Amino acid sequence: MTTYLEERIEWYDHNYRMGTPLITDEQFDKLEANLFRVNPEANYFSKKTILPLPSLPKDSIDDFLDGLLSDTRLIIEPKIDGCAIAIQYIDGDLVKAIARKGGDVTNKIKDIPDVPSKINIKGLIQIRGELYAPAEYDRPSFSQRQAGGYLRAADSKSDHLSFCSFQIINGRLNQHDSLQYLKKLGFTIPEYKSLNFTSQVEMYRKQWTDKKLFNNYPTDGIVVKLNSRKLQLIREKSYETYPHWQMAIKY
Repeated sequence: MTTYLEERIEWYDHNYRMGTPLITDEQFDKLEANLFRVNPEANYFSKKTILPLPSLPKDSIDDFLDGLLSDTRLIIEPKIDGCAIAIQYIDGDLVKAIARKGGDVTNKIKDIPDVPSKINIKGLIQIRGELYAPAEYDRPSFSQRQAGGYLRAADSKSDHLSFCSFQIINGRLNQHDSLQYLKKLGFTIPEYKSLNFTSQVEMYRKQWTDKKLFNNYPTDGIVVKLNSRKLQLIREKSYETYPHWQMAIKY
């Protein structure tokens, strides 16, 4: 049953994502921590972990850039071919990990060498990343197959897999600062490029297609992201769908 505290948190979270925060980040984090102490199985936590794992949109990059100023700052990351995973920590402890369809893979993810079981943080943090096989950098489909096989099999080994972390789902930082914060917490983050002008996107797309960029990853494209968290929230509100502040580009 939804509690009054849970309803308050959902209301504050909704307003924050609409670009109209009603309380400070510190106050919000305290409310989340209080709810977890009272009811760690609250629907709020499961919904917050499962919802932000859709596939990235693959529309025209022109449509994505439409309406942006030419000097809008962007981030370009490799689109790693593996299995999308969301990981949730409470007061520094890894408490839950799910795959894209909502399956609980907590015990599997805890065995991945570069996923810390404990991080130096209070409150709730949710991290999105990709489970993949680094050795398959020239065979993306094999990377996805190995990651999926590991998650499905009861007795499979994890020493050939890695977890690349690239988003704080419930974060307030811009994309660059989020990546650096994840690195500070002990996560593996992707190589990325910071762009000062939208016109640079095509240059990096060509570098990737010419195999001159992100060669150490099993990629099937690149991902273009708005760096500004404020602009990300505006896009979420305008398009009424979560991922439209980022776009996957393939050949």
